[in-house]
Parts: sequence; structure tokens; C-alpha cells
Amino acid sequence: PQVLSTRNDIRDCSTDPPYLPPTATNTTAHLAVLRGIMRTQGVHAYIVPSTDAHMSEYISKRDARLGWLTGFTGSAGTAVVTQDKAALWTDSRYWTQAERELDCNWELQRTTSIESIGMWILKVVPVEGNVSLDPFLFSIDTWNSYSQALHGSGRALLPLETNLVDQAWGDQRPLPSSSEIYSLPAEFTGSSWQEKVAGIRQQMEQHVRRPTAVLLSGLEETAWLFNLRGDDIPYNPVFYSYTLLTDTTISLFVDESRLSAAARESLGSSCPGPLCVELQEYGQVSAHLRSYTQGNVTVWLGTEYTTYGLYSIIPQEKLLEENYSPVMMAKAVKNAHEQEMLRAAHVRDAVAVIQYLLWLEKTVPQGQVDEFSGAQHIDALRRAQEHSRGPSFQSISASG
Repeated sequence: PQVLSTRNDIRDCSTDPPYLPPTATNTTAHLAVLRGIMRTQGVHAYIVPSTDAHMSEYISKRDARLGWLTGFTGSAGTAVVTQDKAALWTDSRYWTQAERELDCNWELQRTTSIESIGMWILKVVPVEGNVSLDPFLFSIDTWNSYSQALHGSGRALLPLETNLVDQAWGDQRPLPSSSEIYSLPAEFTGSSWQEKVAGIRQQMEQHVRRPTAVLLSGLEETAWLFNLRGDDIPYNPVFYSYTLLTDTTISLFVDESRLSAAARESLGSSCPGPLCVELQEYGQVSAHLRSYTQGNVTVWLGTEYTTYGLYSIIPQEKLLEENYSPVMMAKAVKNAHEQEMLRAAHVRDAVAVIQYLLWLEKTVPQGQVDEFSGAQHIDALRRAQEHSRGPSFQSISASG
């Protein structure tokens, strides 16, 4: 048999039996379970994205629905499943990887345009068919693009509150993180969370629309606002949460049992009163928002990090939309203390990099270093620096 180099070891679905590299995942059983659920729900096509409910750039294992369903582990892609077809769309960074990870249940579509996904759906879904998705995993823009792609075609775009992949995954799905959510010490922040809240409320008062609340969906927004950190997503110091900050109340939707004693004390230090943080269950955000928007209110949100699921709860006339929330904009402007901290962090990191370069000069000529051991070594040097909480992404290591 022909020996394939691992670099070119990709699937070949044209032979009988098809050739699959050892890196491919058998997805037959997963697809069968999902299709059974789709049949009972009357769904003709189901769209699965690679995102989470907060539009995060990186996701946790629990949110890796695309990976579980398809075997494809790249960071960006969309899958569509019908009763007899399944296709994955991804960009050129991942074409070779997809050919190595997908089995022959899947067609690879070498594009990411929603237009092309829409055209494929129109070909395989009959008129009057239902196309479904979880509205809490799609941005407002993406939802609108799908809606447009199917508009007037006789196919209905149906949001389903229950995620069908989660149902199929069942108790094999990784559990939510249970690690501690902790307070960032004052020496790193330059301003207390109470000062940040006061600043955002001032912006609400000064805005021509006079919004009564700001809704925060992006994980870094809530982490920044309350000076809290966690590690729910690898390489990102965030935790699953939402915040509804109104002119008189603060609701933080989070798994309360995970807050450190210091974090809990910090959030409750001004209770009762307008600076008292009321802790609510993470899963209650939709119900809470629904009841809040019954009143005479205006909710300010950033469309880039808000899902269509949450957005669609708020009546159109009670919405104030901007690309980014006022918290995201405030977070982007670093105070003098934060700037000083950034510089200090870069100095410490530079020390680690210089130590690494020196080590490479000594050890590479001995033939003892490969890309993997090199990456491990620089990670260790960074960890040894004071205040290190781990790297900001997996080391990208190459030679030659």
C-alpha cells in the first residue's frame, strides 16, 4: 500500500471502501441521533455554528458542538444537517485539516458565505420545509443574513429554544466549569467596580435616548465591569455571565456558588441600594429580560456580542442598538494605572522571551529541540514570571 505522508493524509471518499486517515472521526452515530431528534421536531435542516452564546472568539469544550457533531476541530465553521445530507463550511485556513478530520458523511464546502449556505439549503430542503437553529448561538447580523437568504423561498427559518445538538450529546456533554471566580486585586485595576458602574450610568443619563438599562452579553464586559476573573475558556480570564445594569439596580447572572468569598463580599458591600449587585441564576437572563421589558424602559446593547435570541426578546421600540456597548467602549480606553500595568506585563514577558532565545542558542546546535519541546519551554519560562496566569493563546511554534 502507498505510504502517505501525514501532511497529505486526507480522506478519499471516491474509493470503495472509502479511505479515511486515522485522524478522521466516525460521526455516523452522532448524526443518527441528531436526525432522530430532527424528525420528531419536524425540522428539515439544522444549522450548527462554531460559536457560543456570548459570541466569544474562543469557546469552552462544553460549547464545542460543531466539533462533537463533525469531528472538525478548527476554530471557525458552520455545519448544516438534513435527513440525508451533511455539509461543513469553513475557510481556507482549515481545508486540509477538515479533509483529515471529517469522515465521508460530510461534504466540505470551501467557503464561509451565508449566501452559499443558503443556496445549498434551498437545493436540499423542499418548499415548505423548516430550517432551524438555536437563536442563542447566532449574532443578530448572522440571523438577518440567513433570514434574507431564505426570504420568499417558501422555507421557514424557525428558532428553537432547545439546542438539538445538546439533546443528542446528552450526558456525554462536558459539564460547566466549576472553578472559582475571583476578584482582581485593586492594584491591577486602577478603578473600583463601583466607579465603573457610576461612569456607565452617567453615560446612560447623558445619552439623547436616556436608556434605562444596559445589557451585557460579552464575557469580558462583565469581567471588566466588576473586576472579576475566571477561567471558563482556555487562555481567556472570563466566566459565563450576563449583566443587566439599570439606572437603579444591578443584576449579575452567574453561577453564584463559584464566587470566591472576597468576590461575593465585594459585590454585596453596598446592599441594599443602587450599588448592590443582585445575583441571579445564569439561565434566568431571558426570563428576567422579558419581564423587565414589559415596563416603560429602553435597553442599550452592543449588537456585536448580543445573540439574536436575547435581542428578539426586547420590543423594537425599547431598543437602543450600537455596535458595541458603552462598557466595551469604556474598557477599550485604559486608565493611567492600567497602562502602567500593561507595560510592566510586557517587560516581564520580554524577560521570558530573552531567556528563551538564549536557551535556543545553546540547545538548538545540540539537536535537542523540536517545535513541541520549544513551546513547552517558553510556556514554563513565562509561568515562572510573577503574576503569570498562563499564556493568552497556545504557543504557535515553528522552525525552518
